[in-house]
Amino acid sequence: MKALEGIKVLDFTHVQSGPTCTQLLAWFGADVIKVERPGVGDATRKQLVDVPGADSLYFTMLNHNKRSIELNSKNETGKEILTRLIQECDVLVENFAPGALDRMGFSWENIQKINPRIIMASIKGFGPGKYEDCKVYENVAQCAGGSASTTGFRDGPPLVTGAQIGDSGTGLHLCLGIVTALFHREKSGRGQKVSAAMQDGVLNLSRVKLRDQQRLAAGPLNEYSQYGEGIPFGDATPRAGNDSGGGQPGRILKCKGWEDDPNAYTYFITQAAVWEKICDVIGEPDWKTKEGYKTPPERLDKLNQIFERIEEWTMTKTKFEVMDICNPLNIPVGPILSMKEIAEDEGLYATGTLVKVDHPERGEYISVGCPIKLSDSPVEVERSPLLGEHTEEILSSVLGYAGEELERVIGSGAVGEVTRKAAE
Repeated sequence: MKALEGIKVLDFTHVQSGPTCTQLLAWFGADVIKVERPGVGDATRKQLVDVPGADSLYFTMLNHNKRSIELNSKNETGKEILTRLIQECDVLVENFAPGALDRMGFSWENIQKINPRIIMASIKGFGPGKYEDCKVYENVAQCAGGSASTTGFRDGPPLVTGAQIGDSGTGLHLCLGIVTALFHREKSGRGQKVSAAMQDGVLNLSRVKLRDQQRLAAGPLNEYSQYGEGIPFGDATPRAGNDSGGGQPGRILKCKGWEDDPNAYTYFITQAAVWEKICDVIGEPDWKTKEGYKTPPERLDKLNQIFERIEEWTMTKTKFEVMDICNPLNIPVGPILSMKEIAEDEGLYATGTLVKVDHPERGEYISVGCPIKLSDSPVEVERSPLLGEHTEEILSSVLGYAGEELERVIGSGAVGEVTRKAAE
């Protein structure tokens, strides 16, 4: 049995943050009904197109396992259909600009009147306050949430990360809020409003840097490279390059072939418990007992020197050889894997973390599968829907329109151009 089987989700989301959330719900078995503008659909269908005439990977990789209905919510018949969808669904998810649903006549108060059990989940850029009406995109969220100011090297500009912590990260947070609200509804019998701000989501993922901001009051951050370099700290958490950001010092180091391969690197952590093994591996056995090296506190002002010596060793090995040597010794290391290497990793396909999906317009493509595994509710990744592919199906099977009523709706202009399926 699918974990969320029987739950109906009205998906008013677009681009990345909202679709990330609703795709997870769909993977877990919810019936996700994606509402799209007639003839246009989600903007990402035609963004970054690589196969002419086909939905883009941007869209297909964020909208698996969903059904699509075209709906003009400004049309009177469209409002009628939307009202009936709200009556039938358990969850409504939206990431419109602030106030958009209100202007459509579907405020939270009105939605509650239509269906007191529904959960309305929203993603916005900022929470309540002076910026709440501002539009926010991925990199804006990374900057406003504290990630960019603490990413990069001390002598360089702030940097955003390639991981979509603003969009996809907030979608993950919202998904948890929805499932929690569904659980609460089992006891209370009522729905509630769930919200997730992108700034808040990024800040939650950057919490260790807020930790360090408060530690600055007690003195320098000893695990940061600049401490060992004798460079004073300012009044805000600095950028720390590839320092680990935790109690165990770590650094990205060059490996054999780095001159030609931009990803011939490894992440190496000098965990205190395996310090003696590290000393033996790199050919510095004296460091195990040498004053200034034998204990973690003594080593903090020498991290640059220590990692330079470790790097002399890693540069004689490929990143996978480093892994093969260090793993049996419990020395924490990890290769810097390119997206090409990840896409060719058979182990990720075996676990369903990567999947190959067939699509009627673009053929086979690779996508990320569900990152969360449930032992009794396995996920089957199905292709994303074509625009309006399930319009008639949803009108009839979910809302009960039939006969003349169905023809009235289809002819009203509220649901776009409906492709009628031939009778079997």
